Amino acid sequence: MLRQVLHEGLKTSFHKLGHFVANHPVFFASAPMLISILLGASFSRYRIEENVEYLLAPKHSLAKIEGNLVDSLFPVNRSKHTLYSDLQTPGRYGRVIITSRRGSVLDPRHIDLVLKLHNTITQIQVPMLGFNYTFAHLCLLDDNKSCIVDDILRALEEIRSARASNRTVPPLRYPITRLRDGREAYIGHQLGGVQAVGGGRDGVRSARALQLTYYLQAVSPLNEMVAARWELQFCRELERFEEAHPELSLYPFTSSSLQRDFQRTSRVSGRPLLFSLAVCLSLAVLCCSMRDCVRTKPWLGLLALVTVSLATLTSAGIFNLTGSKYNSTYLGIPFVMLGHGLFGTFEMLSSWRRTREDQHVKERVAAVFSDCMLPFTASTALHLVTFGIGASPFTNIEAVRLFCRNACLSVLFNYLYILTFYGSNLVFAGYLENNYRHSLFCRRVPKPELLQQKPAWYRFLMYTQYNEEASDPGDLHAYESHLLVAFMKRYYCDWITNTYVKPFVVLFYLVYISFALMGYLQVSEGSDLSNVVATETSTIAYTRAQQRYFSSYSPVIGFYIYESIEYWNASVQEDLLEYTKGFERISWFESYLNYLHGLNISTNLSRSNFTERLRSGFLRQPRYLHFSDDIIFAKRADGEFDVVASRMFLVAKTTENKREEMSILLDTLRKLSLTSRVKFIIFNPSFVYMDRYASSVGAPLKNSCIAALFMLFFSTFLAADPLVNAWLTVTVASVEFGVVGFMTLWQVELDCVSVLCLIYGVNYAVDSSAPLVSAFALGRESTRTRWVKLALERHGVPALQSYLCYGAALLPLAAVPSNLTRTLFRCLFLTALITAFHCLAILPVLLTFLPPSKRKRRERKHAAEHREEIECVEMVDSTRVVDQITTV
Repeated sequence: MLRQVLHEGLKTSFHKLGHFVANHPVFFASAPMLISILLGASFSRYRIEENVEYLLAPKHSLAKIEGNLVDSLFPVNRSKHTLYSDLQTPGRYGRVIITSRRGSVLDPRHIDLVLKLHNTITQIQVPMLGFNYTFAHLCLLDDNKSCIVDDILRALEEIRSARASNRTVPPLRYPITRLRDGREAYIGHQLGGVQAVGGGRDGVRSARALQLTYYLQAVSPLNEMVAARWELQFCRELERFEEAHPELSLYPFTSSSLQRDFQRTSRVSGRPLLFSLAVCLSLAVLCCSMRDCVRTKPWLGLLALVTVSLATLTSAGIFNLTGSKYNSTYLGIPFVMLGHGLFGTFEMLSSWRRTREDQHVKERVAAVFSDCMLPFTASTALHLVTFGIGASPFTNIEAVRLFCRNACLSVLFNYLYILTFYGSNLVFAGYLENNYRHSLFCRRVPKPELLQQKPAWYRFLMYTQYNEEASDPGDLHAYESHLLVAFMKRYYCDWITNTYVKPFVVLFYLVYISFALMGYLQVSEGSDLSNVVATETSTIAYTRAQQRYFSSYSPVIGFYIYESIEYWNASVQEDLLEYTKGFERISWFESYLNYLHGLNISTNLSRSNFTERLRSGFLRQPRYLHFSDDIIFAKRADGEFDVVASRMFLVAKTTENKREEMSILLDTLRKLSLTSRVKFIIFNPSFVYMDRYASSVGAPLKNSCIAALFMLFFSTFLAADPLVNAWLTVTVASVEFGVVGFMTLWQVELDCVSVLCLIYGVNYAVDSSAPLVSAFALGRESTRTRWVKLALERHGVPALQSYLCYGAALLPLAAVPSNLTRTLFRCLFLTALITAFHCLAILPVLLTFLPPSKRKRRERKHAAEHREEIECVEMVDSTRVVDQITTV
């Protein structure tokens, strides 16, 4: 009873709202346009978010805390040349991968070209304020105030020098080699595609690639500006060098490449998005057109897109005025609004067809609002809840939070403008129809007897079906010249409910579930930053070369001991050696132990002897001098020194699945640090992106789904039947399961873009299936099959129109050369396709033999009617009234 009272009360409220809009159509048509124009002028404040780490890295992660602790002990900016990472190196730098088109890069001619390239890079000049800055003015300096360059360059210079003086060429070992000064250097990330002798310990036979990195300082705003210009000159110089020496292939990458290529998606998407709008506009006009020149509504198809565009402009204006910044993930917001707006507008148009033509326009508009606005409001509320949860502070990835926040604002204005702007234009179109005026030319159509006297072309343009008699609500006979209405009513409804078709639909659904499960079991997280940049860019070319030639070893992992431990204790030494076992190591501790063994000195010394030999003996040797940066000494109260913190560098052997293996390794070492008596942390700049990425990406989707389920549960009293929400929940779960599975089979990983699409998929599935299931549940007479057909006739046509327009709008996205838009297209296209499959095939078939039942309702109604008839007949016979009433 409460459900019916609330349901009828809300419908009455929307009926009054429809009357109010119909009484003031000019105001409601002009106000949204004026607001959009005023707010659209704020695009002068358009700004772009340039910090990719701020957008894509988890905000709250242990890696950031560890990074701050590491930076307080050993400044990361000064040690970034040792903490190598692929795309996440902090600060300014220029990097290039050099490959040979033929032969090895270690051939004499190629070595000469590499050293020539190095010399060219170091001589790049950047004019600024009357001074020419070179690499020597910008480079990162070591303790000797010399520019830090890669150790492979020193090794190549030694090889060329030995060949020039006819000396024996020193062996180049891999991945750790020994330089002329006796220092050991890790070159695993500088030499790639290696064919080694004896596993690399006996020397390198050939190599396919070299990687050189030039680290820059940015200690002041002027220095930052000069370094940014140096990076641009660096890329241009490499292009010229590659043209002059075609035997080498160069793949440049700088600190600004990722940000530039991430934002490039917005620039290369301009034309495809305009084409997408034009295609959707054309198809929307065609879907609203029919042979009847009075009842056709092409302008309403056009105005549906105009409504969405005005809402987009308004929300973008507010976005600009609040000082927010744009990023490429916002390309998905127009498609969220398009899907939401198309369902609302096409449902209103379908409801208009079901109103009585002899009614006044205001009554017809009020009936449309009463019929459509309750489910459309509930759908909008679901959008706001799901995206609102994603916009909450609990969302750990800033790009997802910002997208959800702006999607909430956009959907809200989309709803308001459909209510006002589109509703007022429906009033104008209604006056044209009630006065039998042409929907395009606004000219009154002559009656049939007068029309027959006109020329053939005039009769063709002015064709309509006069219907001056009162019509029943829901009578679509006058609209059967509409292609989709005729197709749905005459062919599709009978075909999909055919007894021989149903088993094949169920079988096809089982096949769908099987493939979805197969994909679901293979879901992988997409923390690779190259998944969100444009394809034809330096970032993608560099990443492919990186994965091809330098995937054998992980980034360099810093192993930091952040408190004083008993390094001289034999058991502590065994623990440290055990922790680092299995890694390639650049370790002062292991080198120091080997140094003591070489002097025939026991490593089990007293604290004072261990520290004194370390300071005055080991670190004074030229080949061990560079380890001074890895140890922090502190003077004790008794005047002796103690090692209060130190670091080592570890490198793991990896395969092609480097990121997955690094995530596993990170978790393993962290668990070890919690149980070990040696207090240590591990860090690499890439950990900021990896740490908690899977949970951070999945959390908004999980929270939004839970919020949607709670909303469906608590809104049961607003539904026509409690089973409506149960069907909606099952449909959403099935659609989401299929989208996740099939997007994995389509090589789409679970990243921030795909998660945003999945959040929208919850709303899209509810938008599509709610009117169909509600119309079926409201049926009180006839059979299941009959009500499935009626539901499809009423709501199948607007759903089909929405799918066609939305799918056509998505197709141009496939042509955008960007990984971000590729993910966006595949996820949204799968969402639309799978939702259409459920709403037009699965639900109509399942509803014919699953609850809610129609038989019990018919029996209850017939029993009630039978009782009323008996009572009426019996009351006529006054002589037996008491006996008969008692019997009844």
